[in-house]
Amino acid sequence: MRTAIDAAGRVVIPKALRDALGLTSGQSLDVEERDGRLELVPSPTPMRLVDDGDRPVAVADIEIPELTDALVRDVLEKTRR
Repeated sequence: MRTAIDAAGRVVIPKALRDALGLTSGQSLDVEERDGRLELVPSPTPMRLVDDGDRPVAVADIEIPELTDALVRDVLEKTRR
């Protein structure tokens, strides 16, 4: 696939790649240069540790969708292909 950089420096990631990688509109990406190549990596979810009384628990600082059985099955099926 081929894309271009516009006058404002923006790059459009083709829909097929966004769908295959699960990238969504407004999602934060880290941009890095590696060995002369441009690499886009989804930014990690900002989290903090909270003591729930028994043990520390990781809590996301942003709202994230619920992880369902169907979502896990879908991701497993995509990675097996």
